[in-house]
Amino acid sequence: MILDEPTNHLDIDGRSALIEAINGYPGAVILVSHDRHLIDACADRLWLVAGGHVAPFEGDLDDYRRQVLGERGGSGKGDGRRREAAVPRAGRAQARRAAAEKRIELAPLRRRIADAEAAIVRLGDEIRRIDSALAEPGLFGRDPAGAAALARARADSVDALAQAEEDWLAASAALEAAMA
Repeated sequence: MILDEPTNHLDIDGRSALIEAINGYPGAVILVSHDRHLIDACADRLWLVAGGHVAPFEGDLDDYRRQVLGERGGSGKGDGRRREAAVPRAGRAQARRAAAEKRIELAPLRRRIADAEAAIVRLGDEIRRIDSALAEPGLFGRDPAGAAALARARADSVDALAQAEEDWLAASAALEAAMA
């Protein structure tokens, strides 16, 4: 599957759903994007397209950012190929392996974040649905047991939402700490 800037015009929930779908897709995905969060959450290999050439990129997004800023801030004459040539092939391969291992190591945290985001969306929808049912005129008078069951279900959903939010915060903090 080839995706070109797939997060354009998506809201946060749509982006979360897209990340889940990409990570759950069993085949190969070629992703063209400027969305750093999407790339961090989904990519296990990076390729650099520059100067009419495509080549594997041997670092992570921070390395890429430093390279681009270095080229812009330097003499202005350098391109990515010249910088690559300065690094021995074995060193680039080792850096690429290390970056891939880091992405693999961080994948469970990214998965926890995506799962928590999906739970937050699902529970928020569930709470809104229950609130609509509870707001129905005369519900408590005609079906007090049903209204009480809805109120308990809402309380359970609110508790589950709070737990999902805590999980999201913990996983996000752990991911940030691991990337630092």
